[in-house]
Amino acid sequence: MNKQTGFTLIELAIVLVIIGLLLGGVLRGQELINSAKVKNMARDFQNVQVYIYGYQDKFKALPGDDASVATHVTGGTAGTTGTLGNGVIQGSWNTTTDGDESCVFWQHVRLAGLAPGPTVVSCAAGNTYQPRNADGGLIGIQSVSGFTAITGMSGAYVVCSDAILGKFAKQLDTTLDDGVGDTGSVKVAVNGTPSAGVAAPVDATPYMVCMAF
Repeated sequence: MNKQTGFTLIELAIVLVIIGLLLGGVLRGQELINSAKVKNMARDFQNVQVYIYGYQDKFKALPGDDASVATHVTGGTAGTTGTLGNGVIQGSWNTTTDGDESCVFWQHVRLAGLAPGPTVVSCAAGNTYQPRNADGGLIGIQSVSGFTAITGMSGAYVVCSDAILGKFAKQLDTTLDDGVGDTGSVKVAVNGTPSAGVAAPVDATPYMVCMAF
């Protein structure tokens, strides 16, 4: 007589527990990865502030707007499409014009030893010259006075980074500001669509996040 064999209830319970532990580990691991990504993005914004203050402390000039950059750092070139020395970083944060002050900003802080990266200005080459965030989005800076992508931003300068998923944008806003995408010093918007900001970003939608200071 043939005996049919199968799993006992105890064996099935053990298997389910193991599966649950594995799933929990995977979800926890993804959560840690996401948290680290947001911390890196937040550091990107904070570092730009450090670059500006460090350069000003060292040379008494604004990077990108420095009229005497050639004497301050070896190989430094001045912007050609802005008024030098007027305390304004002219040009858009995501400029593709090599002569914009918002482009040569990166050369100045890099040659000053404040930031890593190439020092041969090349913003026109598809924005490959400027730094990128953890998701590959562009990072840039400009003065608030010429910033129109998001209304209601106050301060002297604005740092922006794009291609940031809504779920990260919300965490980033909470880390750096008030957690609401259309208020405070940090605002969230759809890149290329001027607005007052998006209060509650959609998790899977990519956004531009900007911080004024």
